[in-house]
Amino acid sequence: MAHGPIALEERILKSDDVLRLLVIESSLEDAEHLLSTLRNAGIAVRPSSADDADELQGALERKPLDLILFNPNHDEFDISGVADAVTRCGKDVPVIAVLDEYAEEAELIALQQGATDVASTENPEHLVAVVQRVNDNMLNRRRLRFIESSLREAEKRCHALLDSSRDAIAYVHEGMHVYANPAYLQLYDYDDFEELEGLPVLDMVSGEDAGQLKGVLQGLSKGEPPPEHIEVNLQLPSGATKPSYMEFSNASIEGEPCTQVVLRDKSVDPEMVKQLKDLKSQDLVTGLYNRQHILQAVDEALGQVVQGSAGPYSVLFLEIDNFKESMDQVGLAGVDLVLSDLAGVIRQQLPDGATAARFGDQSFAILAGEDLSGAEKLGESLRAGVEAHISEVGGQSITLSVSVGLTSIIESAPTAQDLLTMASGAAQVAQEEGGNRVQVHDPVKQRPGEDGGLQWIAVVKDAVEANRLVLVFQPIVSLHGEEKHIYEVLFRLQTQEGEEVLPGEFMPALANHELGVQVDRWIIENAMAKLKDHQDTVGQPVVFFIKLLPQTLSDQTLLPWLAKHMQTHRLNGDNFVFEMPESKLMTNLKPAKQFVKGLKQLHCKFAIEQFGSGLNSFQILKHVPADFLKIDRTFMPDLPKNEENQSKVRELAQQAQAQGKVTVAEFVEDAASMSILWQSGVNYVQGNFLQEPTKVMTYEFA
Repeated sequence: MAHGPIALEERILKSDDVLRLLVIESSLEDAEHLLSTLRNAGIAVRPSSADDADELQGALERKPLDLILFNPNHDEFDISGVADAVTRCGKDVPVIAVLDEYAEEAELIALQQGATDVASTENPEHLVAVVQRVNDNMLNRRRLRFIESSLREAEKRCHALLDSSRDAIAYVHEGMHVYANPAYLQLYDYDDFEELEGLPVLDMVSGEDAGQLKGVLQGLSKGEPPPEHIEVNLQLPSGATKPSYMEFSNASIEGEPCTQVVLRDKSVDPEMVKQLKDLKSQDLVTGLYNRQHILQAVDEALGQVVQGSAGPYSVLFLEIDNFKESMDQVGLAGVDLVLSDLAGVIRQQLPDGATAARFGDQSFAILAGEDLSGAEKLGESLRAGVEAHISEVGGQSITLSVSVGLTSIIESAPTAQDLLTMASGAAQVAQEEGGNRVQVHDPVKQRPGEDGGLQWIAVVKDAVEANRLVLVFQPIVSLHGEEKHIYEVLFRLQTQEGEEVLPGEFMPALANHELGVQVDRWIIENAMAKLKDHQDTVGQPVVFFIKLLPQTLSDQTLLPWLAKHMQTHRLNGDNFVFEMPESKLMTNLKPAKQFVKGLKQLHCKFAIEQFGSGLNSFQILKHVPADFLKIDRTFMPDLPKNEENQSKVRELAQQAQAQGKVTVAEFVEDAASMSILWQSGVNYVQGNFLQEPTKVMTYEFA
């Protein structure tokens, strides 16, 4: 196994996508029910199981794990034994005790014996919340270890750069030297830093300059920002003095705050150096700072807020509302003049100490030393100033408006880019509401909740009634030379404004809602019409894979309705394969069994999606005799590099072939994966590497 920061980062990213679970449960049926509860809540899981101590030890040693779910009533284990096994392996794998029935005493015992947290199957929502919280905490610990490791590596590289620098550089803490590079030591004729360590920096300048330097050091001790430079005469060991510039900047060494001091020859003009530095960080069109500079400034402000050394700060993001119209009106050359005028308006409104930058073609970002209330007032002032300004370009009068999004810099924001994304998102909300307004980023309002779900239901219902659902098609291609024309039927929702929304945005709101049945029927009916027209055009049979929601299984009128519409469109059952995820089938076994039985009478086929995500996925085929098995998509990312996933795909394909089932691999993204899937015996592939979903069926299967 690879070690080090890179391997750890890859592991963190995988955990964000798939939760690798070890389930210790006496009953396979109970374990599958537990997994279905998590999957139905939107948690992608990769499960394994252990029935005795040897299997537990093997799982901990061989497999990367994120979480252990353990039933304390298991015959072979107790909580302390599981927790001790994890500790002996040196793994950071939380153990959640999953009780059959919740009781305070049982919870206390589980926690005392080493469980990280406790939940019960009586309350599925609480179980999901506990799993999510414990997993988030585990991921944060891994990220912290990764960051600490990266920091150590960065400090090593910084020391290497400092040691090789020709500039004389020292780090000073409370007026004393804590580091000096070879150039600094050579300047003062020291052979080793130990000779300099602990000496006051005041001793390194002449007596007449000591007072000036002392004032700077006193200011630094009070938290005041350092001056960019001061002019001093260095006091050299020979007794001679050397006119120099002493430059200061905040720094840290081994986690301790300090001041970096750089000594430069006075023959090098620091103002010239500063001008060159400013030119590198300037946008030439507007004269404001550029994107790189504002990101660095926000990052520095975030660091100060986290350390508690400064604040408050806020980030504002300005997006021009009518930029395209202005471009069409004055052309590219004229737009530069308009942007320059807009930059002038921004400068006029900026408070002291604020930093403004051109962030994109039509957007600007501002870092201001304001709390949220002050930033909102500044945003309103900027908005009004832009609205009132008229630019004269080539004899034309141009007016602009801007949408302003803003957020305060908070400790929980991991990066400067995240803060600017928050402010940019708020600006987009302002534009969607008509533009020319100020919007404060509110993370609470952005969380999906019941109200958001109700809004989506209303939007979807309106789209169905107004016929604003759009079908798209993605080919499913044989790896073994068959030229069957097979497509997966997908769909998009088109808003009243013409924007297309992916199902992932609104489908969660339809879970267990009767509107889901209506959506499924709309898709089936419109897919039949499309299939009939396309089949007549290509002169060859076409097969459609169509997804179904769980609530559709319980619709007793669907099968007769399906038979009637196939007759109307002169289609037969061989044209259709209906599909549903394995986790949904596990919680709807009885209606699924009856539904698939009815499909067989219509000569339609059935497919199980996300197959292989359970502890014993082939067990479900005893209840639901599917024809196609669509291998769980979580095995596809980095398939060429992941031997564990390759082995699992190969195992699934071989077992499926032995049972006469046809396998399909979804989400295939590269040629190397295609080769591995072919070698593994997979029958069909599907993914954007072959073709993204399109509104027309033009794939060349030959």
